[in-house]
Amino acid sequence: MKKILFYCIAFLAIQSTVAQEKYIDSLYKVNPVKTEIYSTKDGEDLIIDLYQPGNSNSEKTPLIIFMHGGGFAGGSPKNPQEVKFAKLAAAKGYSVGLISYRLMRKGSKTGFGCDFDAAGKIETFQFAAEDFMDAARFMTKNADKFNIDPETIIVGGSSAGAEAVLNAVYNPDLMFEDSEKYSDIKFSALISLAGAIVDVRYLKKENTIPGIFFHGTDDNLVPYATAPHHYCESSKPGYIILDGSKTIVEKLDKLNKSYLFYTFQDARHEISGMPFEYLPEVFQFLKQVVFNQNKIQSTVFK
Repeated sequence: MKKILFYCIAFLAIQSTVAQEKYIDSLYKVNPVKTEIYSTKDGEDLIIDLYQPGNSNSEKTPLIIFMHGGGFAGGSPKNPQEVKFAKLAAAKGYSVGLISYRLMRKGSKTGFGCDFDAAGKIETFQFAAEDFMDAARFMTKNADKFNIDPETIIVGGSSAGAEAVLNAVYNPDLMFEDSEKYSDIKFSALISLAGAIVDVRYLKKENTIPGIFFHGTDDNLVPYATAPHHYCESSKPGYIILDGSKTIVEKLDKLNKSYLFYTFQDARHEISGMPFEYLPEVFQFLKQVVFNQNKIQSTVFK
């Protein structure tokens, strides 16, 4: 009887192992973080902290590049939430790069609110978008060194980082003097935590990739739909209209592109935090859309 019980337990253990999925389940130990300098600008070294799965049989891994938030004045790739996310994703088989970028509003008395002029806000978006794309280029040029698949890059950001990523991907004509400069870099999907873009009208089928969006309906800083940034009055220097997650998702729907949209009723800008509770659904979406090439259009109300 004991021998039968042993074989039953062994069989169930084998079945459990077989049922585990790469990119969904935690299958790997995570290697120690590697810090690389992807660019030096204005005397500042811009870094990427790279978290990678160990014992992945030398197979090239998909890459996630993530930009922290902080109002373009603070934050770091060392933020505990982002580090936790990077380790979780690396355990599932992803390489994850957490990047620093130029914090153009650091030490500023006006910050990034209504007293900072609209032209300056656009320029700040442009600097951050350029840094993001330079980090992506660094990783693609060193794909063999880091054992990553340059054809499968997922990008994401929180708050200011999400604005930089969204504008770089969806509004390149507004971010770069030469929008063809980074045309050789292709992305597979993006993740936006309380982000927005300058103008959804520039979002076209050829530069649209699937997206995962988290946003609160009462976000007091970054508009949930289409509204002034920080809800500034039109008389203020920082008055600028941005298109938030709801407006972006509506455009993705019209373009017949995949999306997963978590909309949180009455929530404010705290939704820019890492959504650990919903990460299983995030990784399921990526597996189905990026790797299995399925189409998903889903809005989840919370």
